[in-house]
Amino acid sequence: MHLVLRSCTIRPWRLDDGDSLAKHANNRKVWLGLRDLFPHPYTIDDAHEFLQKKIAEQSATIFCIEIDGAAVGGIGIHPGQDVHRETATVGYWLGQEFWGRGIMTEAVAAITDFCFENFPLRRISAEVFANNLASARVLEKAGFIFEGRLKNNVVKEGQVLDSLLYARTKCGRPAQGQWE
Repeated sequence: MHLVLRSCTIRPWRLDDGDSLAKHANNRKVWLGLRDLFPHPYTIDDAHEFLQKKIAEQSATIFCIEIDGAAVGGIGIHPGQDVHRETATVGYWLGQEFWGRGIMTEAVAAITDFCFENFPLRRISAEVFANNLASARVLEKAGFIFEGRLKNNVVKEGQVLDSLLYARTKCGRPAQGQWE
């Protein structure tokens, strides 16, 4: 997939993204909004390990957000399994210097539309930490609907937090594509 948008490009990760990835991912404020699987500090070794893994997997669901030729964030769709096979979750992050410009709203909306058009999905959801109001606003602007608050749902940096659950659904029959 290669989506050229107004404010960014969504594309597969490349091995030469390492330096830019490490630069933008190694930010405490970025990390505070993400799951603990995302390392902090984020080193060049973390970047190389991630890129080698994603490129070897030929992942069709985890993508780079590029601005002016540089990898400045990431976005991914994670398909459900079993009874959740027609659903997915979306996750994303963006380097702090690009916050507040509508870039992530555009990226989330575009990847959601792309997935509804190309994969057999009825629903795409996202959970954000309740203290991350900017991320909740991204989802709302991208057409996601607030479905509920999950009380005491996560522990981030020793603090118990609620999560906010958002989703977009597709009416009618899903596309006949498949995950590759």
